[in-house]
Amino acid sequence: MNRDWRNGSVELVDGYTITDGEGRAVGAAQGVRFAIEGGFVNIEVPGVTEVQIVSAPAVRRIVCHR
Repeated sequence: MNRDWRNGSVELVDGYTITDGEGRAVGAAQGVRFAIEGGFVNIEVPGVTEVQIVSAPAVRRIVCHR
């Protein structure tokens, strides 16, 4: 399955975090690539080698930059 990657920002619900490019746990990230797949959001954060995956209920808001 090919993911449909988009550029934007992701904000998570309180209590959920992803890792930013400096290794810190953060609740929001800008300038990311994301792909929605099933009930999950795949997030590529600049400076982080791994794709981070969060469940859809953990997401407060996604902004897509065209």
